[in-house]
Amino acid sequence: MTYAPPRGRRPGYGGGPPRGGPPRRRRSAADDPRFRLRLAWVLLAALLLVSGAKLVVVQTVQAGSLAADAEKQRASRIVIPAERGSITDRDGNVLAFSTESKAIVTNPRLIDRNRGAEALDYKNAMADAVAAVTGGDPEELKRALSRDRGYVVLATAVDPAPARDLRERFPEIAEESREARQYPGGNLASNIIGAATWSADAQKLVGRIGMESADDDLLAGQDGFQIADTAERSRTVIPGSVRSEQPAVSGSDVQLTIDSDLQFQVQQMLAGYAAESGARSGSAVVLDRETGEVLALADNTSFDPGNLLESDPATLGNKGVTTPFEPGSVNKVVAMAAALEAGVVRPEDVLEVPGQIKVADRTIRDAWAHGVERYTLTGVLAKSSNVGTLMTAQKVGEDAFSDMLTRMGMGQRTGIGLPGESAGSVPPRATWSGSTFGNLPIGQGLSMTVLQMAGMYQAIANDGVRVPPRVVSATTGPDGVRVPAEPAEPVQVMSPETAQTLRTMLTAVTQNERGQAGTGPAAAVSGYEVAGKTGTAQQVDPETGAYSRSQYWITFAGMLPAQDPRFVVGIMLDAPRGGTSAAPLFHDIASYLAQRDRIPVQSEPPRVQTLQVP
Repeated sequence: MTYAPPRGRRPGYGGGPPRGGPPRRRRSAADDPRFRLRLAWVLLAALLLVSGAKLVVVQTVQAGSLAADAEKQRASRIVIPAERGSITDRDGNVLAFSTESKAIVTNPRLIDRNRGAEALDYKNAMADAVAAVTGGDPEELKRALSRDRGYVVLATAVDPAPARDLRERFPEIAEESREARQYPGGNLASNIIGAATWSADAQKLVGRIGMESADDDLLAGQDGFQIADTAERSRTVIPGSVRSEQPAVSGSDVQLTIDSDLQFQVQQMLAGYAAESGARSGSAVVLDRETGEVLALADNTSFDPGNLLESDPATLGNKGVTTPFEPGSVNKVVAMAAALEAGVVRPEDVLEVPGQIKVADRTIRDAWAHGVERYTLTGVLAKSSNVGTLMTAQKVGEDAFSDMLTRMGMGQRTGIGLPGESAGSVPPRATWSGSTFGNLPIGQGLSMTVLQMAGMYQAIANDGVRVPPRVVSATTGPDGVRVPAEPAEPVQVMSPETAQTLRTMLTAVTQNERGQAGTGPAAAVSGYEVAGKTGTAQQVDPETGAYSRSQYWITFAGMLPAQDPRFVVGIMLDAPRGGTSAAPLFHDIASYLAQRDRIPVQSEPPRVQTLQVP
């Protein structure tokens, strides 16, 4: 009988492991290829379902907003700059206008990539060429090109033709369109006109100072725009792609009341006289007597508005409207006007004037030592007696004097429209102490600008009617319609009779008869009767807070001719050397006016008035 081992056992190994190795592992569903295929189909179907749903949402719900977003990415809003208006003088001579200009820019990194080993020589040649065209510093341009930058401005205002030539010679140069402001008169009336410069942020000319700033909105106009497709990395509009457009509206032209020839002469005379006298500064103004128009308004220093960034800050602005001072004796006409208007004095009245007078706790003296002298009221004004003026003011009273100051425009801005105008200062009537009335009538304790000072004398010259000064004559809009400036409301300061009397009294200031000389004979103009008043005001010493004995404001205000005035002139000099008077400068300006306008010479010599009696 043959032996057969148990099933699943290998022969010879009783009790050993089953034959053929370990038992087989049961196969899972994931191992089944058919299962994986079905799962893939399910996932693909789900993905297609989600994608289809998203596509439906995009094409329906989000279609409008996505289209708008795409439009924004493709289209550009291109600003169309408005042309800035011009500024002219009263006769239409252009003082400021705009021209097309180009900024020259380049990319030093691009030059390095394009030119390789020749880049340095190429940059040097570019710098020399740009400097030759613009007048710039070639070494500074070379330094700018040597820096590792992607954008360098080589010049900011180049005419289109030379800019195009530079671009053709140097392909790495690019142009940026800009508007350049031109000032053909250089520093002529620069303290009035101011300056406008290019703003990279606004991409247009912006007024910085002067009329360019004060009337910036009027001059600038209104920019337009285009919504259009542009070439890649460019502002070039693709033809036919403009979606919407609003044209630019040009700025208005502004015509000033300034007379360019007179402005030039006053600037030159004032600058020369201030330098000769050693004054820290000076201002002068010429007004038309009847209209109050400013014919000239000058500081002793000026600047080039075409080169504003390199101008001395001390020369900017307009001190004639921004910088008040104590007027001194030119203010004595206020007390005289109030007294004449009230009828409490007459020009021929004789006053017994002592050398000093006590007002509250203050003792005020005349500028020269004297005992009791007998001066006519005209003599008090012509000799500029502090004591006689205070005696006259006391006859009028504080309230009437304060009212006359207000009617003269003191403590109020003139409204001329120039930036930074000061109102000066007058103590409010309610704050006056006993000694205040010892200061104000003689021109201390209050302040005014040259323009305000001239305005006082304009009222006297204009038969008592003060016309607030103005510097804008008219504007012309982009439609070509000229609109005259609205005149300021006139103020009746005093009666015509009082103004006439004051003019006659003021002629005594410039007379030079033996024993009857006024304080300003140097202001006299041969062949004409001149009415005016000198002034000397002590400045406050900042260290002591008291009035200085060496620093003065020197003033003169007057009119020509005296009895039928055409012009009013105001002058201020800040701290000239001792003994200086502004009367000679008035003479020079008045003489020029008389000759230029061919004012008829008087057939009779000026009358001599009695100033002092035995």
